[in-house]
Order: sequence, then C-alpha cells, then structure tokens
Amino acid sequence: MSLFELFVLAVGLCMDSFAVSLTSGVLLKPFTLSRVLKIAAFMAVFQGAMPLIGWFLGIGFKNYIEAYDHWVAFGVLLFLGMKMIYEGWPRKGESEPCCIDPADTRTLVGLSLATSIDALAVGISFAFLNMTMITPTIVIAGVTFAFSLVGVYIGRQFGRRIHNFAEVVGGVILIGIGVKILLEHLFF
Repeated sequence: MSLFELFVLAVGLCMDSFAVSLTSGVLLKPFTLSRVLKIAAFMAVFQGAMPLIGWFLGIGFKNYIEAYDHWVAFGVLLFLGMKMIYEGWPRKGESEPCCIDPADTRTLVGLSLATSIDALAVGISFAFLNMTMITPTIVIAGVTFAFSLVGVYIGRQFGRRIHNFAEVVGGVILIGIGVKILLEHLFF
C-alpha cells in the first residue's frame, strides 16, 4: 500500500473521530486549547493503536485464511463503510446532543474506543496483506489528530450541520479501498 493510499485510508478511518470532534466543539465549555488538544490526542492514540492491536490479532489467524485474505479485507472494509454511511445518513427527528463534557477523561475513553473499533478491523486486514505497522500507525494517528483538532474548531463555528456528511464520506472511502484491495488480488 502506497503512502497516498495509506493517507486516504487514514482519512476514511478518522471520519468517525472527526464527526465526534465536531460535536465536541459544539458542546465544549470552557473552550480552551488544552481541552481541544486533549480531545484530539485521545482520538489519535486510540485510532493509531487499534490497527496495531488488530494486526497482532490477525497475525494469529493469517495461516488459516491466507487464500481468502483479500476477501476478508474487502468484506471488513465493505461492512465498516456501509455501517458508517448508514449511521451518517440524515434522519428526520434526530435529536441534538445532550449536555456532556466531551473533554472528561471517562467520556473521551468511551468516545475514542467507539470511534476506533473499525480501525481494529482494518488492522486485522493489514496482517493478511503482510504490511508492517510502523508507518500505518503513525499516519493514522497523525491524520486523526489533525482532523480531530480541526473538527473541534469547526464544530465550535458551524455546529452539527456537517457531522453526517463526514461519516458518509468516510464510509465511501473505506468501501473504495476495499474494492481496490479485492481487484488487486483478483486481477493483478
């Protein structure tokens, strides 16, 4: 996987974190640099660590399904992409966020874990693709940090209007990467 493809994958993976960061920007009071950095750091650490954990888990299963690894990677990315599109699609009567402190450590752990589960599955597919994990971990964490940081500031300015759009775009990106992996293994 090229660095560009890895960057595009990282953008797709971080859309959940970006969407949560947008909402956090709406709710964050007081709005201070330290609290914004805390939100972005939690999102980045979890998003970067989960593919690594998934990779270690995938290494254990690799020998059993190596002949079908491209189908597994495609299936995981297709499922996650469709899930993100479904969750991001606007619905009538959707309620506004309640009054929580998005910079609370317990809240951040829960939000960061919830938004990085898809990265765990992607890490498993990395094991099947014989990838090393240093570069993907750094790129995914770095992109997530940047998007989360920007997301909090955009959320402060524009609110929840673009939250759903970000998740739909992230889902489309993940599906596209899954299709590319499948096509590469089947035809090239």
